[in-house]
Amino acid sequence: MPLELVTTPAELRDALQSARSQGQSVGLVPTMGYLHDGHGELIRRSAAENDLTVVSVFVNPTQFAPTDDLGAYPRDLDRDREVAAQAGAALLFHPDAGAMYPEGHATRVQVSGLSTRVEGASRPGHFDGVATVVLMLLNLVQPQRAYFGEKDWQQLAVVRHMVRDLWVPTEIVGVPTVRAQSGLALSSRNSYLTDEGRLHAAVISQALRAMQAAYQGGEAQADKLRQVGLNVLAQQPVQLDYLLLLDRDLQPLEGSLSPEQAAEARLVFAGRLHGVRFIDNMPLVAPLA
Repeated sequence: MPLELVTTPAELRDALQSARSQGQSVGLVPTMGYLHDGHGELIRRSAAENDLTVVSVFVNPTQFAPTDDLGAYPRDLDRDREVAAQAGAALLFHPDAGAMYPEGHATRVQVSGLSTRVEGASRPGHFDGVATVVLMLLNLVQPQRAYFGEKDWQQLAVVRHMVRDLWVPTEIVGVPTVRAQSGLALSSRNSYLTDEGRLHAAVISQALRAMQAAYQGGEAQADKLRQVGLNVLAQQPVQLDYLLLLDRDLQPLEGSLSPEQAAEARLVFAGRLHGVRFIDNMPLVAPLA
């Protein structure tokens, strides 16, 4: 089936009407575009689990701070169409800001608590913008399932909480982070890196894996596990925003971790290297190969 491009909410609903009338299941992959193989994995997962997959490509202005350069975010619609089609999408929804936020739009969604912790503390309003646009997309598409990468761990937590609180009848599916051979998590912002920068940025995943290995080796003190990661990060000129061990509610873990705490703990990183800001995360307990 060739990929169909639609650009307005009305066109999207019309395009989905046939699928709904035939009882087809629909999967949604929300993106901001500049698709890479990490997005491709989300789309392939959706295509395998649903009759029809919708990919949204929308650089959402409400999740950018005034100091962020919205205009500099990478865009390439032709590439996006190619990646989406090859991965099995049937519809690509590419609206402009006016279509999603028409004049008079005044509603924002806020997931209290989760939205203001960790990443939200340094990016006020960011997750409100995420929650708002995701809820709009879920209402427009009405999918059985929506797919999000685990790389944006806090975003995934916020969306899951919102869907639960508002009784949205969509299953939120988290998909493991896709990484380059070096261990660097795939991201649209990696396009800003030189080859040397990509090589150096591998230190991020190395730090997280060193923390996993230290726990596996018997270290259960949160501060000592964190220091293991900091020692690895010190090998490169990383400007650290945070390196934390978090529980399922995104609260910092301290002291000696019980097996139950460790099983749910997440290692989260944010910082800059070579002028690019990175986020990454891994479970403290490494999954069995």
